Amino acid sequence: MGDSPIRVLQVVTQMTRGGLETMLMNYYRHIDRTKVQFDFLEHRSYMADYDEEILTLGGRIHRLPRLNPLSREYLTALDRFFADHPEYRIVHSHLDCMAGIPLKAAQKHGVPMRIAHAHSSSQNKNLKYPIKLICRQSIPRYATDLFACGQEAGRWMFRGHDFTVLNNAIEAEKYVYDESIRAEVRQEFGIDPQVLVMGHVGRFSPEKNHKFLINVFYSLAQKHTDSRLLLVGSGPLETEIREQCNKLGIEDRVIFAGIRSDVNRILQAMDVFVLPSLYEGLGIVAVEAQAAGLPCIASDRVPEECVRTNGLVHFLSLKETPDRWAQEVLQQMLFKRTDRSSEIRRNEYDIRENAKWLQDFYLTHWN
Repeated sequence: MGDSPIRVLQVVTQMTRGGLETMLMNYYRHIDRTKVQFDFLEHRSYMADYDEEILTLGGRIHRLPRLNPLSREYLTALDRFFADHPEYRIVHSHLDCMAGIPLKAAQKHGVPMRIAHAHSSSQNKNLKYPIKLICRQSIPRYATDLFACGQEAGRWMFRGHDFTVLNNAIEAEKYVYDESIRAEVRQEFGIDPQVLVMGHVGRFSPEKNHKFLINVFYSLAQKHTDSRLLLVGSGPLETEIREQCNKLGIEDRVIFAGIRSDVNRILQAMDVFVLPSLYEGLGIVAVEAQAAGLPCIASDRVPEECVRTNGLVHFLSLKETPDRWAQEVLQQMLFKRTDRSSEIRRNEYDIRENAKWLQDFYLTHWN
């Protein structure tokens, strides 16, 4: 190894501002990069949100075609990549059910440490679902180590095999509730101080259940006319969700904030955080919302492991009506926010401690 850092290859789809990508960047920023450096293997040809920062931090970005386990062209390119890059002795795959595909190629080329990391407790049941379940079965065959963001994700992905939980840790002090930041963000979005703001952060994709979220807000808007819905994120269903808002006549009360690099600030402007997901690996945005002192209403499909504070998270069944969810929002709106970051740190979600653990894990197993 000498004086140079070891280089760990992180295998991802692309480094957008999604949950797992943000988690990975949190670790990357807080490891000692004189000892451990992250490089990235992305499956897109274009620059993603975090790519510029990766390069600034000293990381290298390699690119492959879109992952397709049935494509000879893709598998040949994957094989060629590992043949051309024998320097990687640790490969850390973040592709959920598909994690074993690059790890199989890595094994073929003699990579001694091959980590599969589970970030989800289910998958969208589309046409690719059967293929994903088949690929999931091969993961323990090609991985030397199994990581998961939580117990539910690990149990679902690894089906009885032992795994290690690596917390989706955050820099808790960045989220501490601040009245001045709240006023600043509300002014930015044109939200008056007295307005009730229901908020959500997440990609516009099926598992986040935005349709239900919009129906909850529609019901809330009937009960509390001085209210807004603040949505952070982007994704394939955004146009459909905008159309739903138009049909319900609430388009002027829903704020589409897009992809933001300052979620910690945006959370300050909210009064209640709502997470009606169909499934989550952990629900890291709920942890961030708790760090910001926000009362959270989450679906019963979100793992209870996301609860890192006392009394902030309230679970509701997706079988309940949007009206019942709206009533819960109203019940939580008067909650007095305080600094809850110490609870986050006390409950093992401090990024510095977790990054040190991961750094030591890599260094100990390097050979």
